[in-house]
Order: sequence, then structure tokens, then C-alpha cells
Amino acid sequence: MFSKEVQVTNQVGLYARPATFFIQKANEFKSTILVEKEERRVNAKSLLGILSLGITKGTTINLIADGPDEEEAVNALIELISSNFTD
Repeated sequence: MFSKEVQVTNQVGLYARPATFFIQKANEFKSTILVEKEERRVNAKSLLGILSLGITKGTTINLIADGPDEEEAVNALIELISSNFTD
């Protein structure tokens, strides 16, 4: 299991288009990936799950992955978030 915290800094947070990019990136990996906000955890590969967290600009989330490519998955998602979803 591998996890890291990251702050969402893009204007709209993890909503609509950025959430779609996030899920597409998460689905590139075999590992189970979770997004944790406060005490809630959702599947990083689920659009409804991600949207239900209400992640806005400035929110700190924890990315947790478990599987064969867990570290690579978390680092790729953090890179995507840090780039403000501009690939």
C-alpha cells in the first residue's frame, strides 16, 4: 500500500472535466486506488464517487493505492493534479 497527500489547486477543483481526466488516468493502472477526503474514501475510478466528495480548490486529499503499480499510480495522479489537469 502506498499513499500521499496532495492539494487540489486548479480553479474548479475535482469537478466535471478535471474529474473525468483524473478517472481516465486512474483507470490506466491495475492497482486499487482510493481518494480520501477527511474520513470518506471513494474509488478513484468512479466518477460519481469522486464527484460525491465535493473536492474544491484548496482541498487536500489523500491518494491511496494498493497493487502491482501502486507507487506509479499515486505519483501519476499527483502529477496530473499538480499540473492543474493541463497534461
